[in-house]
Amino acid sequence: MQDHMQQNHEQDKDKDRDRDRDEDREQGQRRVPRSGWAAQTGVFLALAFLTAGLCGALQPATGIPPEVLQLTQFGPALAVAAVALLWPGRIRDRLAGTLPARSKGPADHEARLPSGNRAALLLTPALITALSAGGALLISGSLPVTSPQAFAHPLTLLVTAQLIGACAEEIGWRCYLQPLLRTRFGPVTASVLVGTAWGLWHVPALTQGPAYAAGFLTATITMSVILGLALERVRSNRLLLAGGFHTLVNLGMLFVTDETSPATAPMVVFGGACLAAAIPWIASARRAAATPDKITAATADGPR
Repeated sequence: MQDHMQQNHEQDKDKDRDRDRDEDREQGQRRVPRSGWAAQTGVFLALAFLTAGLCGALQPATGIPPEVLQLTQFGPALAVAAVALLWPGRIRDRLAGTLPARSKGPADHEARLPSGNRAALLLTPALITALSAGGALLISGSLPVTSPQAFAHPLTLLVTAQLIGACAEEIGWRCYLQPLLRTRFGPVTASVLVGTAWGLWHVPALTQGPAYAAGFLTATITMSVILGLALERVRSNRLLLAGGFHTLVNLGMLFVTDETSPATAPMVVFGGACLAAAIPWIASARRAAATPDKITAATADGPR
């Protein structure tokens, strides 16, 4: 009897070892090797900075007005294209979900951003703009609203160009770099790292003084956290969602506030507005992480 029990015990230990080995193998397949992750990140960032500078230098020769479209925005997209040439076997995994995808079943449906979250994401720029405008009223007593008629270009052209430029950035920041860093870090940490790189990439903004740069970096990091949390596990239409968010923020800055000016106070207010708008997203993500899923909750106290 004891021999039989010992034999069963040894078989159970063998099964546990096999299961652990399978789990380790599965995790290893899902994660990018450390050297590959570091190399891809370094090359992408270096090229994003370099190509943005080259595009900015070429802008005067093209005759494209910077208020319509800044060619520097194409730096991240060009960096993604270069990385795709260097690592063609890995680019598909990194860009999974960038474009709309056909539904293939329940699992695919769960990987889409729910309509409520989609609306919340696209309404968040309105909240940021409203908070920035409120801050401007408190500081200066006036609201710097710019009429679309003040620009020499049609509103449809401005909106379309803003969307194109925002998507050219977001295919690099949120569609490539964010998923790549998620192979090594949690969603908040990865989002903070992307937001920091995104902010530092805007080199001219960092030359306006320490307070201005601090407000700008606060804005890029907290907006990156909002996007990172909103798009977590979303594998469809990531580019249009991130680009739409980015476009709405830029349009708010262009027409309702004056954060595009070199004045320090508006940028500090803008950074504070982005931070305030990120708090509900962070709180919601913490609640979701602390709440067990339905299956876990239903079986937690069940028979063993």
